[in-house]
Amino acid sequence: MSNFAATQNFITHEIPTSISYHRPGVKGREGKIWGTPIAPYGLNDLGFGTSKAAPWRAGANENTAISFSYPVKIEGQDLPAGTYGLHMILGENETTLIFSKNYTSWGSFYYDPAEDALRVTVKNQSLPQSVEWLKYEFTDQIENGLTVAMQWEKRQIAFKVETDVHAAQVASFANELRNTPGFAWQAFVEAANYCVQHNIALDKALAWADQGISAPFIGQKNFQTLSAKAGVLLKMNKTADADALMKEALPLGSMNELHQYARTLLAAKRAREAFEVFKVNYDKNPNKFTTNVGLSRGYSAIGDSKKALEYMKAALPQAPDALNKTSVEAMIKKLEQGQAIN
Repeated sequence: MSNFAATQNFITHEIPTSISYHRPGVKGREGKIWGTPIAPYGLNDLGFGTSKAAPWRAGANENTAISFSYPVKIEGQDLPAGTYGLHMILGENETTLIFSKNYTSWGSFYYDPAEDALRVTVKNQSLPQSVEWLKYEFTDQIENGLTVAMQWEKRQIAFKVETDVHAAQVASFANELRNTPGFAWQAFVEAANYCVQHNIALDKALAWADQGISAPFIGQKNFQTLSAKAGVLLKMNKTADADALMKEALPLGSMNELHQYARTLLAAKRAREAFEVFKVNYDKNPNKFTTNVGLSRGYSAIGDSKKALEYMKAALPQAPDALNKTSVEAMIKKLEQGQAIN
């Protein structure tokens, strides 16, 4: 029988998963695959190797091997990070999946239950059309998980994989910052900002933000490092400390950095503070497309539509492309009708 080797890889945010397997073909044997010597039910003596009660190899040739870079849950049960040999105890209606610590053997001839890391049982599913060459598909992809589905002939055997992606990412940051990335302040800012974005591990985030500012040889006091720490402090409900740090950061910010910071203040419903930052940015970078649009947004946020319209009209001939021009024209129309633009 001819078989093809395949490797399927999947990464959803921080869930790197891969499967290496060989692909047997149906080759005209529809209805003669499952429960036959090709893919037998139960545990069987295959007449070779050391196993006298072997499961199906879940593919062909060498072990089907599945790898997880982080700890996962398989159908709700814990499985540590690592590479596993995937075997299946087939049944007519359901299948028991075996994740074996031995993933380097040939087929299941040397299967040993003492090497099992996990067993879970799932229901078999029917497919509307026959799949000629066995394959593994990754479906139902969400931020913290996916479904791994083995498909062959008219049967699908699928299982859910989940992980705590944020905990995994924080652990990854902690490891990476001890290596080459830890020699650049940008990496500490990235780690702190990730924690702020997801409201997790704030104590670690604060320590990382401090290192980005003042770590020997690499720390820098700039807008990005200071605003990263301010973001952590804000999440910790230390608003006064965060605002004081941002006052120190403002003179160091570029035009785009200040504009984006003011936009975040608008999103946080802090209209007056947003206006002040837009004004600082305009005074530093007068009569630019970005600062005209920003100050227009600022005036609109505090209820001064007349001034907002003035600055938005000034921005119109400065629009760098058609998309921005269309956006500005739409905001001008709203302002002329007395509507807010934020």
